[in-house]
Amino acid sequence: MKILVLFYSTYGHIYQLAKAMAEGASSVAGIDIEIKRVPETLSDDILEKMGALDAQKAFAAVPIATIDDLATADGIIFGTPTRFGNMAAQMKAFLDATGGLWAKGALVGKVGGVFTSSATQHGGQESTILSFHTVLLHHGMLIAGLPYAFAGQSKIDEMNGGSPYGASTITGGD
Repeated sequence: MKILVLFYSTYGHIYQLAKAMAEGASSVAGIDIEIKRVPETLSDDILEKMGALDAQKAFAAVPIATIDDLATADGIIFGTPTRFGNMAAQMKAFLDATGGLWAKGALVGKVGGVFTSSATQHGGQESTILSFHTVLLHHGMLIAGLPYAFAGQSKIDEMNGGSPYGASTITGGD
């Protein structure tokens, strides 16, 4: 079974989570993992002003995904930073180009999951994941979340990331 971990990361936080997702998934026998990123839409000048250009060098060697990569995967784990309670524009632009896959039903029945991060505890992680689910449902994908049956999900002695909708973390502001 081929699992694609597809991410967009501005400062590298989502890239770190993508590597962790891939590591976890690869611990299951028979799973082939591929990590890819969506194209950056911001210019180097803008990234430099944001302080993100150097951070993005850490994952510059990660291949850029094509729309066809989604069709050839059996399951897809999507990662995006939270931007004002929504997925990053770079991920949205990539997904907006999947109309051809939608028309063919190429993603129907595939399993999809979402992970995110934000800079604050109530920074919109759940709304980001839920808005992402809408796209997956329109494609006919089956959504895998992070159920409360997961042992770490219900702990209250320390803050942890995630909800039934998917995994998330708080990274602090950059």
